[in-house]
Amino acid sequence: MKKIPDLKTEEEIELFWDEHDSTDFIDWDKAQKVRLVNLQKSAKTISIRMPVDMIETLKIQANKNDIPYQSYLKMLIADGLKAHG
Repeated sequence: MKKIPDLKTEEEIELFWDEHDSTDFIDWDKAQKVRLVNLQKSAKTISIRMPVDMIETLKIQANKNDIPYQSYLKMLIADGLKAHG
């Protein structure tokens, strides 16, 4: 098996695995399942322009559901992605 180089940034890691096959570096027949109980998805901040009245409606609906409006928006987007995926 080849040795995985010391990759320091997310960009280096992504570029490396885009150009290499993991089977050259990892014996997947010896792999074991592990459970990562505290793993959180990485998040990236975005900016989106929305009409003010849409934001107010979003906040009202989120409040009715006792959910922070940004969490409610993420939930709506996730539901939409599932429905149209």
